[in-house]
Amino acid sequence: MLAHISTPGRAHRTEGTRDIHRALPEEVPVALVFNGTTQAVMMATPADLADFALGFALTEGIVTTPSQVEEFEIVDHAHGIEARFWLTDDRAEVLAERRRTMAGPVGCGLCGIDSLEQAMRSVPHVMSDMRMTVQDVTRATGALRDHQRLHDLTRATHAAGFLMPGSGVLLAREDVGRHNALDKLIGALAHQGLDPTQGAAVMTSRLSVELVQKCAIAGIPALIAVSAPTGAAVRLAQEVGITLAAFARGEGFDLYSHPDRINDEAADVA
Repeated sequence: MLAHISTPGRAHRTEGTRDIHRALPEEVPVALVFNGTTQAVMMATPADLADFALGFALTEGIVTTPSQVEEFEIVDHAHGIEARFWLTDDRAEVLAERRRTMAGPVGCGLCGIDSLEQAMRSVPHVMSDMRMTVQDVTRATGALRDHQRLHDLTRATHAAGFLMPGSGVLLAREDVGRHNALDKLIGALAHQGLDPTQGAAVMTSRLSVELVQKCAIAGIPALIAVSAPTGAAVRLAQEVGITLAAFARGEGFDLYSHPDRINDEAADVA
């Protein structure tokens, strides 16, 4: 299934009207199925779905390492896509117990939870000796733009990239949903064997508490975005040891938590 389609339309402007064709991102239901039972159905862009599925499984705590997945397949249906996992016996038992105590499946952000406590779930403290320069952070979102091919076509997708200090953005993933884009990135890191503790996630969106939670679970010690964080995101980042940088747009950035990871000795950020 294609990640985008070309759609005819008619553009109305002050100078007149004209026929057009626009590239639009696709959005399809993707069922995350574990040992024959659907855990969640997400609307997602049908690209890099193996990365998306693994990233979702990791950030939702269904698995803690890719080795706990015995088999995996993508199955196309008329009305959507299934991402099917078969887990090791120990993780299957954990998932079965989880289902017995949940009202519904988890999903994007806070879907399916049944208590206020679950909304602010406990996540691990991030331990990392990773350090970045001011230039690394300032240039991060500009470097991510070079990886946004689907956005260049459609102007309608988010991106999440992995920044390695001194090396730039090594890889990125796109989706109509910002949570999905980050899950795809986390899955890609796991598939490619890249150490998440040695870099930063770079996002095109605002920084919500759910994105901080996902980074903490993945072990990513820094989160950089072009837009603003929420207050809850800042508090959680401070609590769990994540460096949070926002409004990173080329001329500088705002830093909200754990500034010790940023080497600010070099004042020139141009």
